[in-house]
Amino acid sequence: MEGNNLCKFIVSYIHDRYQLKLDAFNKAADKQLSAASAEEQAGLEQQLFEQRRELEKKYDVRTWLTDAAARAGQISLVTHAVKYFHGDAKGSSVYSTVTGTETAYLSTATLYSPAVDAVGNSAALDVAKLLQTVHEGDSLLACLKRGDFSALRALAENEAQSEQWISGFMQALSDKTLSTHQLAKQLYFPVSDKGDYHLLSPLYSSSLAHALYQRISYSRYSDGSVAARKARREGHWHPEAVQYFPDLAVQNMGGTKPQNISYLNSARGGKNHLLRCAPPQWQQSLKPPVSHKNFLAAVSPKITRVVSDLRRYLHSISERDNNMEIRQQRAEYVDELIGMIFSYAAEIQSLTDLQGWSQQEDCILKAAHQLWLDPLRQHTDPDFKLRREGGEWVTEIAEDFAHWLNTRLNKDEKLNMGAVEFREWAKLMRSRLREFEAAQQENWQ
Repeated sequence: MEGNNLCKFIVSYIHDRYQLKLDAFNKAADKQLSAASAEEQAGLEQQLFEQRRELEKKYDVRTWLTDAAARAGQISLVTHAVKYFHGDAKGSSVYSTVTGTETAYLSTATLYSPAVDAVGNSAALDVAKLLQTVHEGDSLLACLKRGDFSALRALAENEAQSEQWISGFMQALSDKTLSTHQLAKQLYFPVSDKGDYHLLSPLYSSSLAHALYQRISYSRYSDGSVAARKARREGHWHPEAVQYFPDLAVQNMGGTKPQNISYLNSARGGKNHLLRCAPPQWQQSLKPPVSHKNFLAAVSPKITRVVSDLRRYLHSISERDNNMEIRQQRAEYVDELIGMIFSYAAEIQSLTDLQGWSQQEDCILKAAHQLWLDPLRQHTDPDFKLRREGGEWVTEIAEDFAHWLNTRLNKDEKLNMGAVEFREWAKLMRSRLREFEAAQQENWQ
């Protein structure tokens, strides 16, 4: 970036901040004047005029840069920040300049252009933003790092002032004495058989977290990604690939004040994404339940534990009077059971390569269960589609579930699940099934 362009950016940055403050001041001033009496207004107008002049002086380019350079020492520009482990950790954060393009592991060193974070006094984050903002491919931070001070010198009144600014802003880049803290995560790493250790303090890579956040945000919200997902839902071709991040978790840092952790954490609204890192698990090839009349017979082995837990709970309270707490706990068991059944049903419904599998001659599954589990068949079978849209099958499945559950619970001779429980199980299943179908409907269009 040429010095002249960077000068214009710095002036524009300060002017924009001044305009925000001025707009807020004018709004508050108008409110004060409207509430003042005629006698008070003259004095108040003079007072507000002086305050406006003070605000204007504060945001004079040279005055603001002098103040910003003085405050730059309150922040540190880093790639790894200690406060991600604990908001009150006082240890050192680190700016890593290590690069390593030839590596099999994803780390900060593999980032082509890692985002630089800022930690320290949150009131000085406006200085960090000035240093870090990229304009036309360059930034004030990059200029300072390579020893290019032409933009600051062009704005300064004299050489002494420019040196004052340069010295002040360089404080944000200077190496400070490294220290750890009791609230930081620490590891004692053995280095000999004599009990000698190195104390290691692993630090959270805010730069890597920011790169991941940007990648995921782009895949979700960019115009191309949104259009690609829409085309996929509608069955149309699109040149851009659709990206998914399964089992993604979000870790929120800083609560209602994410700026207290770091500048980049504030820019992300405190959100830090976590990718699933569990090892892959081998799963048996999924097949439609064509050999079962009732699909619950196929899912039974997967939900034995929950049924057993429910049976033991009902046994334990069989001598007690029914109350709200018991009904709520019982409903939670049944809700978990239904959720596991729906998970299995969703897997069967997603067998797109086997569309229309319920039409096979060897399929003995009940018609209602076919209507639920083979929704893609409606695209080629008009009669099937008509019966599915009718919805009577929902009630039949709910009653089949209630009968199936009563049968298994009554294996405990002390329990006597009858018509009352049958109606309760069926009601729960029917309600959840309608919600499930409404959520899945878009997939079958």
